[in-house]
Amino acid sequence: MEHIIAQASTFAESIDTVIWVIALLGGFWLIVAEAILFYLIFKYRRKSHPKAAYITGETDAEKRWIHWPHYLVIVCDLVIIGFSIKVWYDVKQTLPTPDQTIRIIGQQWAWTFVHPGPDNQLDTPDDIITVDELHVQNSATYHFKLESKDVIHSFSVPVFRLKQDAVPGRTITGWFRPTKTGTYDIQCAEMCGLGHGIMGARIFIESPDEHALWIQNSSPVSHVTQQME
Repeated sequence: MEHIIAQASTFAESIDTVIWVIALLGGFWLIVAEAILFYLIFKYRRKSHPKAAYITGETDAEKRWIHWPHYLVIVCDLVIIGFSIKVWYDVKQTLPTPDQTIRIIGQQWAWTFVHPGPDNQLDTPDDIITVDELHVQNSATYHFKLESKDVIHSFSVPVFRLKQDAVPGRTITGWFRPTKTGTYDIQCAEMCGLGHGIMGARIFIESPDEHALWIQNSSPVSHVTQQME
């Protein structure tokens, strides 16, 4: 349950706020509409009112029962749009300066992660390649380069409130900043074939010391040096 409700990125709370605003405003109007519906069904049931009256809804007094709720719903829609645009801009349109860049490759049916090695540069000989395991440092800002080898996948980290499609032939750049150490789920959130259900991975959010030790122990250059010694 903790992993479902945990917020482990800087923008997770903002996205949750938008979801709550939509749920509360939408839920309010649902309850109001259903309450009025059942009240009218009970009040004007055939037993008490055997003959129904036909109302055309053409007078101003009748129209206001449609116009005023309509205006209020529009106001609620504008509030939702305002919250959504702000969060969308912060998450999707803004790219803060990264501390590190990683490459994420989706394929049927696994995730491959390319981490920079000790030189902190991607696409160099000391890169660290893992399958279904992503290791990141807590409180560091990451850019990711998302790719797909075959079909459309969707890179989803629920505790980050992050979901981004991986499209064949494209490299899509995004970002995140972890805020909570621990081990959490990574999912493919796009139906991608028979093995879609088993295309799960794990993200390890580590302290700076833990992450530095993992890089040291996993770097191809470190392994070569140890063998030479």
